[in-house]
Parts: sequence; C-alpha cells; structure tokens
Amino acid sequence: MALTSAQVERVSTALKWFSRAANVTGVLLLLLAVEIIAKYGFGSELEMLGSQGFLAFVPNDTVQAINLSSAILIAHGWFYVVYLFTCFRVWSLLRWPFWRFLWLASGGLFPVFSFFLERWAHRVVEGIIATAGSDS
Repeated sequence: MALTSAQVERVSTALKWFSRAANVTGVLLLLLAVEIIAKYGFGSELEMLGSQGFLAFVPNDTVQAINLSSAILIAHGWFYVVYLFTCFRVWSLLRWPFWRFLWLASGGLFPVFSFFLERWAHRVVEGIIATAGSDS
C-alpha cells in the first residue's frame, strides 16, 4: 500500500495513540484479572480508605469505603472503548481487511494479549511507513 506523506503522518499519530491505549488497556485487564481471582477464588474485594487501612481485601459485599474492584471493572470497560476506537483508526487508515480489526480488538479481551498485539502492530505499521518513505 502506497502512502502519501500526509497519510504517513496520520498513520504515525494513530499508531502512537493505539500503542498508549493498548498498554493502558493491558494494565487494566491485568488488574481486572487479579480482582476476578480475588473475588471468585478467595471471596474478597479490594477496598480503599476503609477501616482496615489504605488498601485492604475485605469479604465480598462488605466494602464500606471506596470499592476499587468495581472501579477497576468500570475503568477497563470505558478504556476498552477508547482502545477499540484506536484499533478502528489504525485499521481504517491502512485499509486492512476486517479480520485485522477483529484481531486488534481482541487485545483488550485476554490478559497480556494487548501487549503482544501492540508490538506486532507497531512492527507491521512501521514497516509500512518505512516502505512509504523509501518509495518517495
């Protein structure tokens, strides 16, 4: 695919935003995985600024202060929407087939997968940009 200099700039910017979103989504998903294991494996939720200190695991449904378990869940859900937008932006600028969008979008569904997909996408897109630069 031949890119113009304006397209290269847009793709580079989209790739930067995608990389940031992939890393934040990956961290939030890891925190969510820990929270799910704590909640369903050990029957506890993460409480912040409660009677047991700054951070404490308390039994399910006994959170008296800030429920960090719910906050992590909500933050990941909303940030996954941002991640999907950045996936869409990279996908649409490069006019990739739809399965590549689905491939990128799956990064926010499985712990650590977004980190691997970010590296893969970065390598592929940088190759496309380098090819566009050598064609000029």
